[in-house]
Amino acid sequence: MSREPSRSLRATGRATLADVARLAEVSPMTASRALRGERSVDPALAQRVHDAVLKLGYQPDPAARALASRRSSHVVVLIPSLTNLLFVDLLEAAQDSLRAAGFQTLIGITHYDAGEEEQLVREHLLHRPAGVLLTGLEQTRATRREIAAQSLPCVTMMENASAAEDCSVGFSQVEAAAAMTRHLLQRGRRRIAFAAAQLDARTLQRLEGWRRAMAAAGRHDARLEWRDAAASSVGLGARMFEQILAAKPPVDAIFFCNDDLAHGALLAALRLGIEVPQRVAVAGFNDLPESAYTVPTLTTVRTPRAEVGRRAAEMLLARIRGQALETPHLDLGFELVVRESS
Repeated sequence: MSREPSRSLRATGRATLADVARLAEVSPMTASRALRGERSVDPALAQRVHDAVLKLGYQPDPAARALASRRSSHVVVLIPSLTNLLFVDLLEAAQDSLRAAGFQTLIGITHYDAGEEEQLVREHLLHRPAGVLLTGLEQTRATRREIAAQSLPCVTMMENASAAEDCSVGFSQVEAAAAMTRHLLQRGRRRIAFAAAQLDARTLQRLEGWRRAMAAAGRHDARLEWRDAAASSVGLGARMFEQILAAKPPVDAIFFCNDDLAHGALLAALRLGIEVPQRVAVAGFNDLPESAYTVPTLTTVRTPRAEVGRRAAEMLLARIRGQALETPHLDLGFELVVRESS
């Protein structure tokens, strides 16, 4: 084969997939598979294809690809929020894996609203995506019907599904919260409050984990449950800290459902001159970067959010390519990070 650009390229000024294949000395099918990142392509051949792409300035035509394959090169990724670093980390990791495989992301923000998620799915399906990544398992029946009707590969993130037909990558929110509660109990704390905001499904699962651990220790008291449906924030955490400490009977530990609230609590404690953990222990959830530098440093649960995004994207890519999965439900676990605040 000749490694010279084709006449069609010289005539139109725009490289085609055939031009890339000719320059790389591979078939158009192999060039297409290499550009999609399929692992079955020999690495040396894939490198030749990518070198040809760079030399020719080839740009794939998404519309043509969608027409030929009945699917676009886009993947829908729906997350609850972009103000929560948890989901930013998850999204970046997923997007990096998808882009490396030749897919673009269509991002949607659900605001923890299943109805809004349903509408976003309906809108994005008009673009004939190759697959969907969803956060959590609380989709409406209509959302699941829409995805199933198109036989669309789908993977859920941050929770572990149980249905055989589902695919998921996450960890047990319940067990993670129970482990933190047991840690506080082992430190001699007896009246451990649970402070929750947003009250989305994963927060309520953490509440359930706290309840189970407290009940197992004979320490559960409904008066120790503090719930606020407002969006989570540092300011709300400070207010909740003051409210909980002012309540009777007194508490000796507060387990906040996320680090944002716990950061606010630690700032309030500094302002009020309340010693942590001597007077009251404080714990959080998610291990945000600032948690290693608060005063005192925050005891929390480290969640594998970036790894969840990466592995979920890889699982979705496998499903798009029709590859068999070792397991449809991947539990990545969690880590208890014990610092000064407990």
